Order: sequence, then structure tokens, then C-alpha cells
Amino acid sequence: MTERIAVIGKEVKVMLGFRGELLKELVTRGHTVYAFATDYTEESKQLIRSLGLIPISYRLNNYGLNPIAELITIFQLWRRIKRLNITLTYCYFAKPVLYGTFAAWLARVPHRVAKIEGLGRPFTRYHKSKKLHFARQVQSLLFKWILPKAHELVLLNKDDWQDLKRICGNRLPNTVLLGGIGVCLEHFQQSPVPTKPLVFSFIGRLLNEKGIRYFLSAAERIKKDYPEVEFWVLGQADPVHGVSRQELNTFVNRNIIRYFGQVDNVADFLHKTSVFVMPSYYREGLPRSSQEALAVGRPIITTDNPGCRETVVNNENGLLVQPRDSDALITAMQHCIDKPEYLQAMGDASRRLAVKHFDVTQVNQRMLKVLGL
Repeated sequence: MTERIAVIGKEVKVMLGFRGELLKELVTRGHTVYAFATDYTEESKQLIRSLGLIPISYRLNNYGLNPIAELITIFQLWRRIKRLNITLTYCYFAKPVLYGTFAAWLARVPHRVAKIEGLGRPFTRYHKSKKLHFARQVQSLLFKWILPKAHELVLLNKDDWQDLKRICGNRLPNTVLLGGIGVCLEHFQQSPVPTKPLVFSFIGRLLNEKGIRYFLSAAERIKKDYPEVEFWVLGQADPVHGVSRQELNTFVNRNIIRYFGQVDNVADFLHKTSVFVMPSYYREGLPRSSQEALAVGRPIITTDNPGCRETVVNNENGLLVQPRDSDALITAMQHCIDKPEYLQAMGDASRRLAVKHFDVTQVNQRMLKVLGL
């Protein structure tokens, strides 16, 4: 039986980059797939159509709390889902899950699948903002009310499952721990770990909670003793929630970091990286960049934080440090600098971890089973 599937997310680039293989498999199996996104251009619509998908636009304010605007979003989704006679919804990320699942329930869609890839900024520890505290309270109420309206819930780590179980109690729907969205192991092939020069790379959104400031601080301190070591930063500057381009330039001009901006060829940079660093204290699902670094066979330094700790077996394929601990992060980096002979063995262990847990082909087979396809 073929389905009329609504895949409801946010940015087109993220949809194709992180879920492209799964969407193409759905089309190959003969299903009609509607790709709901918030930032379509004529060019991206053509790209979506070339893959056999049907682009559908809708509006969503990712950080907004205006109840009228949120209700308009739900109404938009309900109207489109109803008009398209959708038989299966697959929503991912917190807001699309909440509004898409509720709209699908109102439209009486027979099969509703929700996937939460990390609880995000409202559930990140260390925040004392009243606005974020309010957002967490609102989101918790919405989770408690709307998640039971899904038939299946997919999560990436146990911490999220424990928190949502505490919020929803025994009303939580059938839950699957996926353990990562997976990466293409053929595209992200393993290569030898380079050590001359030794390069530490930060790859991701340049948000404070992702630990970018801790990375910059560590780079500044280590450069004084190890001027030959390089520190690379890849990702889009964020002057509102993270670091601005102007601030990054102060580090670039002092030869502390090399900044490459947001890139499409991440694998090329990982092949030139010695150690991947993710000092995040954000409420992660399971970072895609960490999975890519594992696949290429790179040692990882990351935090003992939800969604991060799952990518490292401490002292085997990398090192775990406590979140927001500058000294611990520097010590871990110095360990890699002082003992480069261990990096290749750690990289080999990372690749084995990727093959075992993060092969996108295996992950997609599990997702297809959850979707009932």
C-alpha cells in the first residue's frame, strides 16, 4: 500500500542534508512525499522536485512565543494536511513535532510519527533567563498535551526519554531510541589522522551553548605554548546567540584560529583535522557533526552532556570533559598534543563506532520500520 506522506521540518538544507537518503528511499518505494519546509526559494523547490518530492511551504517562528502566530501556524498545517489527504506524518524538531502532530491529529491522519532530535535551548542547563524558563514551562505543557497524540515517538538519547517520560508520564507514546540520524559511510570515508600540523576543529553552529567560546578560549591559551598547533572554526557566525564575525576576526587577526565560515564540503575539512572538538552544553539530540567525525575516523573531545557522551568511549576513541570546564578542555587538548602517537588508534576506534551505530543505511531501515513502511 502506498502512502501520502507529509515530512514536516524547518530548513530545506537540513531536510536534504540530514534526511535526504531516507526521503529518496520513500520515493523509490512508490510513496508520494510532501516536503514541508519554512524557507523555500524557487531554486530549492526545483531541487526538491528533482528528487521526486513535492515542496510545501509554511510559516514558523522558531523562537516565537506569540500565541496568535503559533495558532496561525497550526491552522496552516492543518489546512495543507487536510487538502493533501495525508495518510502519514513524519515530523522532526520540537516545534514542527508539536504543531505538525497536533494539526495531523485534528485532520485525523491515520499514522503520526514524531521525532525529537534534542530538547534544545529551553532545556539547556545553566540558563537563568526568565524568557527561557517560561519557554521551558510552555513547551513542557505542550509536550504533555500533544506527544500522546503521536503513534510513535523517536528519540536520539536516553536523557531526552527520561525527561519526556517525567513530563508525560505513562501517556508517552510507543518510544524508539534511534541513537543518531546516521551518516553516509561511503561519503565520509576513513583517512589517516594527520598530525603535522596538529589541527583541532570546531564544526557547527557558533552558539554559546555549543561551546564555541570555550573552544576559542582554549585555543588562545594553548597557542602561547604550542604556536605550531592549529585551531579551525567552521560554521555560521551568530551575533545574537553566539559569536559575531567581528569577534571571530579578532582571533583570526592574532593567528589564533582559522575561520572558514559555513561550508558544504565538511568531509574535506575533517580529513585535514586531527581532533574534532565539541565542547557543547546545549541540550543536544546527537550532533550530526560528531557522527561525521566518527565516520572519518577522528578522535573526539566532547562533554559529558546529553547527546554528546554517546559519541565517546572515554580514553578509547576520545576524551570526555565536564561541560563549561575550560581547564578540563585545555587538559584534554594538551593530552592529544603531547601524545600524538595515540591519535590513530583513537581514530580507528571512532570509525568502528560509526560503522556499528551510525551507518545511515541501517538507521534508515530502522526508521522505515517505525514508519510502518
